[in-house]
Amino acid sequence: MDEALIGAMLASTLRLSTPLIFCALAGLLSERSGVVDIGLEGKMLFAAFAAGATGAVYGSTALALLAAMLVATALSWMHGLACVSHGGDQVVSGVAINIVAAGLTVVLGIAWFAQGGQTPPVSASVRITALIPGAVAALQGLPVLGAIVGQGLLSHNALVYLALLLVPLIWWLLFRTRFGLRLRAVGENPYMVDAAGVSVLHLRYAALTLNGALCGLAGSYLVLAQNASFSPNMTAGRGFMALAALIFGRWHPVSALWACLLFGFLDAAAIRLQGVRLPGVGEIPVQVIQALPYVLTVVLLAGFIGTAVAPRALGKPYVKER
Repeated sequence: MDEALIGAMLASTLRLSTPLIFCALAGLLSERSGVVDIGLEGKMLFAAFAAGATGAVYGSTALALLAAMLVATALSWMHGLACVSHGGDQVVSGVAINIVAAGLTVVLGIAWFAQGGQTPPVSASVRITALIPGAVAALQGLPVLGAIVGQGLLSHNALVYLALLLVPLIWWLLFRTRFGLRLRAVGENPYMVDAAGVSVLHLRYAALTLNGALCGLAGSYLVLAQNASFSPNMTAGRGFMALAALIFGRWHPVSALWACLLFGFLDAAAIRLQGVRLPGVGEIPVQVIQALPYVLTVVLLAGFIGTAVAPRALGKPYVKER
């Protein structure tokens, strides 16, 4: 296979997988603590809107990232208030977040910017660009290194590398720290954790806070790194794909990473296959190509969800014994 094609596919896979990785890790932390998070899609969407609006108005990357993380964290706390503090249905709360985010981002976008729900494009100075801008040019012309290493691995922005770095960091947090042990325990048996004198409420809110921050990074990446502005429903189901990835990865950060990379690869392949003609078939319809990642999501969930063992207390409200 052509080295340039391999490098381009590798680069596209990593870029398209990044918001999925952030979102899957966010859902993993929440669900390891026993809180189902169907609202990943809505939090990522609202974070993208916050990043786009703040970046366009104030012209600051830092403020755009901060706004996205604060908005997503506030939605996580709202989910916690409904489900952790008051024992509400976690699935219903997550669906409500998705519906509110899909509608409110459009309403606010029309009210504030009068552009059909979109935000104005953020300036070039606000966008997050390649961390090592000269890497591709420096390695250009070298066999293997130029295409695969230069273009495929070293052409990305800081958020791509942060997403990859967070995978081992969250693995270490979950499996090598006291906090991680307690977090996993509260997702398995919250009554035992409470009997040991540790607050179930505090642990679940801590997980939801980290969840919100990661969803904020996922949403801001879509506006500050991938696109130049927010558009309605721009997440396009990525939150649900991330949820599928963490289930497919058995609630383990490394396995979830591989699932996200698989979805990212399929998305990249779908882009490459547009307009391609197959012998005896002709040109493949664009709609079929674009549906590939979502079809795989359904197939994987249908064939795998029965064998994946979720945390035992997942989705079950905790009522403190008196």
